[in-house]
Amino acid sequence: MEALLGANLIKPFEGDVPTASAFEGKKAVGIYFSAHWCPPCRGFTPKLAEMYNDGLREAGLEIVFVSSDKDQDSFNGYLAEMPWLAVPFEKRDIKEELSKKFKVQGIPTFIIVDPADGSLINKDGRSAVMEDPKGTNLPWKPPTFAEALGSSFLKGTDTVGAEAVAGKHIGLYFSAHWCPPCRAFTPELAKWYKGVKAELGDKFEIVFCSADKDEAAMKSYYAEHVAAGGDWLAQQWADKGSLEKVFEVGGYPTFIIVSPEGKVVNANGRSLVPDAKAADFPFTPPAIGNMESPDLINEMPSMCLMLEHCDAATQERILAAVTPMAEAEAAKDEPEIVFYVAKSEGSVSSQIRGMCKLPTGGQIQKAESEPEGEFAMVRTLSGETPALILMDIPDNGGYYVSKMSKEMDGSNVEKMIADWKAKTLERQQLP
Repeated sequence: MEALLGANLIKPFEGDVPTASAFEGKKAVGIYFSAHWCPPCRGFTPKLAEMYNDGLREAGLEIVFVSSDKDQDSFNGYLAEMPWLAVPFEKRDIKEELSKKFKVQGIPTFIIVDPADGSLINKDGRSAVMEDPKGTNLPWKPPTFAEALGSSFLKGTDTVGAEAVAGKHIGLYFSAHWCPPCRAFTPELAKWYKGVKAELGDKFEIVFCSADKDEAAMKSYYAEHVAAGGDWLAQQWADKGSLEKVFEVGGYPTFIIVSPEGKVVNANGRSLVPDAKAADFPFTPPAIGNMESPDLINEMPSMCLMLEHCDAATQERILAAVTPMAEAEAAKDEPEIVFYVAKSEGSVSSQIRGMCKLPTGGQIQKAESEPEGEFAMVRTLSGETPALILMDIPDNGGYYVSKMSKEMDGSNVEKMIADWKAKTLERQQLP
């Protein structure tokens, strides 16, 4: 916890509290990302304080405020309304590391960690605390994949048991009758499923996870799935919503491919329809994704290979060199970085070049002075030269640009990543 939060925390009207002793006897620690200027935060903070004083503290929860306030005075005034601990305002480096580690996209955010080692227990602490304001079920460990999936399913008008999904890769289809994009996508998915299922048999199944507002609507919509050829399984109404929390589903339709153990294989299963074939099973996305569909670029540091105007031989050489390290990274339980390539001009690649002030095809920009350093930004070469851009949007819109070289290979990428991890690269700021 000291490595996570620093050696000392502060408490209103009391002063410094050693982190090493701050959580003795506690079952869980809530890290509360918030700010005085944020209206939703100011709505949630008094509710959280009331619950903390009326049962959560006694049940074994401690809370640490991590401020996004703009100055020390705002921080001090806001902290005075809180009955818990806080990371000192001047420790901006700790705040940034926490936001990055836990992928905080907005405030208020309330996450639950283990006081023994700082490991994440629950990303959705706001829901947990609102559902259990007395802390009866602390530390609010979320259900396992198997628990959230359920032990029985609908199969048409019949009910089947857990054996219907045992050992299979599963496509989790989050959808709802009231959602127009869902109703447009469902027939396409049904047609695709019918084709791959005929070849894959018991290796693969789809489970419909309803976001409908009542059970009757869910069953009516499921009947439409079956009639369209999507005679897959449906999660029982009693289990509704459990998998959405596990996989942090933010919209509909969402189609996620998972392994039999529930590990995400492909977070963007919609991209498989209609072109993926049974031969592509288990539908793992390529280690180096298409720049025009950068699904994780807002959530994870992303190595962008800008090869739009390279000839085919150069693209092939660079991708052959980089693919092994991209595959090794993707195989990790918790990858630190994702890879994308732009092989031709597109809206996303052009936008990224523009944001990072790099030339597009055919443009030449003259630098006022020659920058130094192997990974200094170079603007004197045309857009026909390959470039490496490491986008770190979770780090408040940071990015890094390598020295562009027609001889770019895997070693360039490997060194850039190593220097980024060592924090020796020059950080640029997105506008």
